[in-house]
Amino acid sequence: MYVPYYRNDKFLKQFGKNLRELRIQKGYTQEDLAFESELDLTQIGRIERGVTNTSISIVCKLAKALKINVKQLFENY
Repeated sequence: MYVPYYRNDKFLKQFGKNLRELRIQKGYTQEDLAFESELDLTQIGRIERGVTNTSISIVCKLAKALKINVKQLFENY
């Protein structure tokens, strides 16, 4: 899905919101997710707040750690 540059902030914030909701549904803290995905805790926080753009490989790590399909992280757009 193409997201124009001027809408990028909305996209990042929605992705972060989806990630946070899925993490909470699984009963994970940010620390748990950081450990399971082998990512830095501060990176999880930045992604959830929508202040950083992340790579496809990181998205895959997050989905794997949450035991979900990558597609779920992109729902609600």
